[in-house]
Amino acid sequence: MPIRLGSPAPNFTAHSTKGDIDFHKFLGDSWGILFSHPADFTPVCTTELGLVAALQEEFEERDVKVIGLSANGLSEHDQWIKDINEVNNVNLQFPIIADGDRNVSTLYDMLDNQDPTNVDNDGIPYTVRSVFVIDPTKTVRLIMTYPASTGRNFDEILRVIDSLQLGDKHRITTPGNWKRGDDVIVHPDLSTAEAQRVFKDVRIIKPYLRLTSSPF
Repeated sequence: MPIRLGSPAPNFTAHSTKGDIDFHKFLGDSWGILFSHPADFTPVCTTELGLVAALQEEFEERDVKVIGLSANGLSEHDQWIKDINEVNNVNLQFPIIADGDRNVSTLYDMLDNQDPTNVDNDGIPYTVRSVFVIDPTKTVRLIMTYPASTGRNFDEILRVIDSLQLGDKHRITTPGNWKRGDDVIVHPDLSTAEAQRVFKDVRIIKPYLRLTSSPF
């Protein structure tokens, strides 16, 4: 079955740069991000992993555990991390899964089906740039897929996590281009009368569009 929003996040065991992991045990009661990379020692991936390492405190503040994946072995990963740290002036601490056999990539449908050149020496497809955000109940809450040629925007991923976490705590949704601290939308299931009891201020733009100050 394909993984969709609201699907249970499949569990797996794998080798990683931080030892063997059971994915669900690794996540525990935290939020999680699983994100894939086509291969080690590639330019776009090197910049991406450096960005994630630089944002480590931001993820920790949100109780998010990060785990990467690349279709190479542990020895390549260990050498690549040295390059990532040097190029980006970071200290990468999160685990990177060694998925040379593509077991996890296949389980999460992260293999490249578009670019026939994105294969290893054995002709096996590499992964595309997939992102899965998983909540503490092990439910998939966000799926993003970029082509191998395009680096991801991890500020956007943080923005979505902020929106999801806020919406889980309060009866709100977030408008386009919303960011932390901006006004939010009263959830459509909440009546205006009830919203006025729940929130400090409710501004009615349209009967179906009511804004309130961010609970952050």
